[in-house]
Amino acid sequence: MRGLTRAGKRASEMAFNAGGGTINWFPGHMAAASRAIRDRLKLADLVIEVRDARIPLSSANEDLQPVLAAKRRILALNKKDLANPNIMNMWVDHFQSCKQDCISLNAHSSNSINQLLGLVELKLREAILKEPTLLVMVVGVPNVGKSALINSIHRIANSRFPVNDKIKRATVGPLPGVTQDIAGYKIASQPSIYVLDTPGVLVPSIPDMETGLKLALTGAVKDSVVGEERIAKYLLSLLNIRKTPLHWGRLLRRREEFDGEPDDSCEKGSSGSLRRRRRFNNSDALYVQDLVIEVQRTLCSTAMEFTGNLDEDNELESLIDSQLVALRKVFRISHKPLDESHGPASKKLLTLFRSGKLGPFILDDLPDQH
Repeated sequence: MRGLTRAGKRASEMAFNAGGGTINWFPGHMAAASRAIRDRLKLADLVIEVRDARIPLSSANEDLQPVLAAKRRILALNKKDLANPNIMNMWVDHFQSCKQDCISLNAHSSNSINQLLGLVELKLREAILKEPTLLVMVVGVPNVGKSALINSIHRIANSRFPVNDKIKRATVGPLPGVTQDIAGYKIASQPSIYVLDTPGVLVPSIPDMETGLKLALTGAVKDSVVGEERIAKYLLSLLNIRKTPLHWGRLLRRREEFDGEPDDSCEKGSSGSLRRRRRFNNSDALYVQDLVIEVQRTLCSTAMEFTGNLDEDNELESLIDSQLVALRKVFRISHKPLDESHGPASKKLLTLFRSGKLGPFILDDLPDQH
């Protein structure tokens, strides 16, 4: 685990992050929303703090932690389908050992939401005996899935309870921070339980570049704030420092040997790293699967063929540049003379990572692991 901690810190300190200027991580509307959330928190009987399962610590709102710690609170680690399941279980155990109720979930899974609602009712059992109306508040940084979670709670609660009140659904959008109005609706009767949706609030001053880049990589910060190429280079830094492409190469060899097609395309010095072993299937799902394999094979072969010292930052950056050039061919991006930008390839690589196609990852490291 300590090696991975160094990997994240080193990747955030690479030269491509130098000279980029101060990043304004905190949009103005979110500052106003943060003040409104503090007022609403005083009324909340229970808080569901949604975090991204891939960054259980980096996606916390540190500014609100003292306030949240004083409330009934459930940590909901969302997008568990994109996180390494073994390490995810260790994170849940860690939070529970700190006397913090925690559940990992997928906001689009009915099973996950039913488990969450069961925990909510358990946590509110004492309050249910005293109060006729209870408020549950959902908070978190942008793009951790708060609105998707609330809409799923609504669908399940509406089928479970006869709810006659007009319900306002949370507005879900594809960009971080899109839910800009605080909205509430009734999810249960006897007693009445209302869920309030809030805009995501990112901590005003991110403590370090590493935290900011993790948030950008997982989509909690708009790409335009940091730049897609910068984020993609950070991702490739992490992968190469962790030697993930070499691991992919071993998995590809095992898979293709099992299929009776021995693959040497990731062997050092192989010249066949970029050739497609079969034509891309016309089916969208199989096309993406083939594309992912080709991306993994390309990153593996470029890493194997690289003769520099990856402990030197400038040489690691040279490898990353060569990988982005190689990915242009994989993504079928036409290369124009004098065009040194990696924007299109970066965008496609980030899309594969964020959708989980490159595999499950957890970028944060468990505390106190020595």
